[in-house]
Amino acid sequence: MTEDVQGRHRKHGLLWLALGAATAILAILIVPPLVSVSRYKSQITHVMSASLGRPVRLSSVELRLLPWPGFVLNDLTVEEDPAYGAEPVLHASTVTASIRLLSLWRGRLEISRISVDDASLNVVRSSPGRWNLDPIFRTAAAKAGVAAARTAEQRRDVRLPYLGATNLRINIKNGAEKLPFSLVNSELSLWQEERGDWRIRLRGQPARTDMSLDLADTGVVRLEGSMRRAPELRQMPVHLDLEWQEAQLGQLMRLVIGSDPGWRGDLTGELHLDGTADAAQIKTRLQATGVHREEFAPAAPMDFDANCGFVYRFSERALDNLVCDSPLGDGRIQLAGALPGVGASPHFSIELDRIPVAAALDALRTVRSGFGPGLEVRGSISGKMSYDENAVASGKGEQPVGAIPSGKTKIGKTPNGKTRPVPQGPLTGSFAVEGFQLSGAGLHEPIQIPKLVLAVAAPVGQQIGQTRREALSATVSIPAGGAVPLSVTTRLALAGYEVTVHGQAALARARELAHVAGMGDAEPLDALAGDAMTVDLSGEGPWMAVEKIPESIISPLRSQTEARPSPAAGEAIGDRMSGTVTLHNVNWKTGYLANHVEISQATVHFENDEIHWDPVNFTYGPVKGTASLEVPGDCGGSESCLPRFQVQFGELDASAVQAALLGAHEPGTLLSELIARLNLSNSANSSNAPAWPQVEGVVKADSLTLGPVTLRQPSARVSIGPNGAAIYDLDAGLLDGRVHGGGTLHLPATSQDKPAYSLDGRFERLSPAAVGQLLGQRWSGGTFDADGKIQLSGFTEKDLTASAKGTLHFEWRHGAAANVPSALARFDLWTADAAVANGKIALTKSEVQHGLARRAVEGTLAFGDPPKVSLAEPKELKAKR
Repeated sequence: MTEDVQGRHRKHGLLWLALGAATAILAILIVPPLVSVSRYKSQITHVMSASLGRPVRLSSVELRLLPWPGFVLNDLTVEEDPAYGAEPVLHASTVTASIRLLSLWRGRLEISRISVDDASLNVVRSSPGRWNLDPIFRTAAAKAGVAAARTAEQRRDVRLPYLGATNLRINIKNGAEKLPFSLVNSELSLWQEERGDWRIRLRGQPARTDMSLDLADTGVVRLEGSMRRAPELRQMPVHLDLEWQEAQLGQLMRLVIGSDPGWRGDLTGELHLDGTADAAQIKTRLQATGVHREEFAPAAPMDFDANCGFVYRFSERALDNLVCDSPLGDGRIQLAGALPGVGASPHFSIELDRIPVAAALDALRTVRSGFGPGLEVRGSISGKMSYDENAVASGKGEQPVGAIPSGKTKIGKTPNGKTRPVPQGPLTGSFAVEGFQLSGAGLHEPIQIPKLVLAVAAPVGQQIGQTRREALSATVSIPAGGAVPLSVTTRLALAGYEVTVHGQAALARARELAHVAGMGDAEPLDALAGDAMTVDLSGEGPWMAVEKIPESIISPLRSQTEARPSPAAGEAIGDRMSGTVTLHNVNWKTGYLANHVEISQATVHFENDEIHWDPVNFTYGPVKGTASLEVPGDCGGSESCLPRFQVQFGELDASAVQAALLGAHEPGTLLSELIARLNLSNSANSSNAPAWPQVEGVVKADSLTLGPVTLRQPSARVSIGPNGAAIYDLDAGLLDGRVHGGGTLHLPATSQDKPAYSLDGRFERLSPAAVGQLLGQRWSGGTFDADGKIQLSGFTEKDLTASAKGTLHFEWRHGAAANVPSALARFDLWTADAAVANGKIALTKSEVQHGLARRAVEGTLAFGDPPKVSLAEPKELKAKR
């Protein structure tokens, strides 16, 4: 063949290729609008409905040729079975259904693949325990069984489509209630590998709808599984591989329980299932690395790798042949047992072999905060505990350490006085701690216990017919510097703990033990010095504080006869401490007082997070008195939760009070030093003393001498806060009358500012002779009443005098005065209004009345020592018509 002929053939081939491509393009552009697909809508709906076993609705169907022939389904909704609710199982705005081309040549429409994007899938569990996906698989299994009975040609007509979903959201519902848990950004694939052989693949990120979570830290869930058809769903062979990787422990706990308990670390979980619903062989593995609390970074974070295997029987709700094994440090933990299901009693055992006590401390730090970060512990735990209710009925089982030997009967008394055997509990066995030593975290001497045995505790207040609450108990004696060592009894249960402490402890040792135990209320011990204290305390609480609780709650370690009132819904349940601490011959020294307070004896009561001090006789330099204090529990920081005190003094003198508060004479004034102690932010007048606490209370005294003035039985409410102090309801005898009033002190915000004061008072039935003597005048006559308000600022007397502004009103009846104008020598009534400013009091509206005559009076009172009174000759006022 010549080159010309070959060239013409190539041109003809390219031409036909171009014509074919043009024809295909024209077909793609022209054919879809001309083809009516509305008649396929019902057929597509029927095929999908038959495949899923649920009604299917579509709004419209469009034909698509590229990249593969198929239909675009708009607004797809797969209805739910009414038994599981009214919300659709699946809803998607757009679904692509690819067509099997060969089926079109046979005149049939078959869908090979269904692709869903940005859809929502509801997984529902009904009250009887059934899932809404069960009927879908049951329908698929039935169709596969029918297809198996047909001819090969017929089986080709019933192939179910491949289902794929991206950007899928899977919601979990419990009946009609939608739970906050869901899988987002999910990818789901469901298809048949062979006839009757289903495959499933799922990937998604766990999330909660009721809170904001960092999805990057909740991990990724991956699931792959297969299912083969069977006559019944419970007999369907299933294989599942589930992995939860890259989960951060803090975000994971927020996901599960709705709050962050402060745990940190990385968690990976695996689950492998083989078998049927009636006999599923399950193997799990849980790995954790770097587990610690957020505020505590141990030198060696707690890691564990737990492997478990068991057989689960769904129809019986039973778990058999449970075996778990996990190495921990140099030891090992082994758990074995079974949960036979409804109507049968569970039995299990846990064995510890040389588990480091440090691992137990790390676990305790993980669930509890506040323990001293520098604590170091040595020792190991070994032993075995078993739980078997059947052993109680048969009288068999291991005897715990300290129990009555076998062959003997432990007896008790019934209400009628007769003896009866006390039944042995289902929990038996013990754990022994060898070589325990606790050091660090400020302990000058380590706590050493050669051997400690945790045995089954006898039930507290056990009554016939009551539920037995099992716990482990141990009692140890710890020398603490007192005449009698501390006896510490610990009871540990699944729900919580209880600790009782009795004995004596030196104050220094008590401070160390309180800080090691993480007691937040132990700061006052740092300011005490004296003899050993007597302790009689008990504490209890859950291992983890919870936010939601049942309507009625009983202490996990007390009998049901000791039920507690139920806290409000959502209230957190934490530790509770009760008992007393008695102090002997102690000195209390704090930075905001110049001297120490001497206390011969004081008893402190602890109950329901509240602290109450019995009335205490104290001596503070030259000042003596009696004081009591109440510190309420945590109630959200409201004003009603402030510590409240009550102080009763005898006879007080202002100079003695000043010396007691400030100590030896220092530069400055009483006001400047007091304010410096009240507010450390005032750099110009601050001291090294800590700020006063935020408290309120009542102060009383037999008398208070203020220079030439003495207040008789003064009483006032005092409140000290971060921005100042206030006095309310002041009441006292003054100048043979009474005074009522109050005032406020606003602390300076910066070093350039000055403190501001606001005072108001009402004076009733004062003696004119006493008032005149105070002003250097000779007055006499009837009663003197007055009221006024004044505002001042500054530290020194000069500042206070110059800044004083206010008003004053007084009434003086049937009075007489010497060395004054004759019109004021004797009068029936003198009323006046005055203004306080510029270092003096000036009369603004004043008149004196004698019989029917009335005269206007002008005058001033200049502040000073002594004050200077100036009165002008009164001017006669004309009578009003």
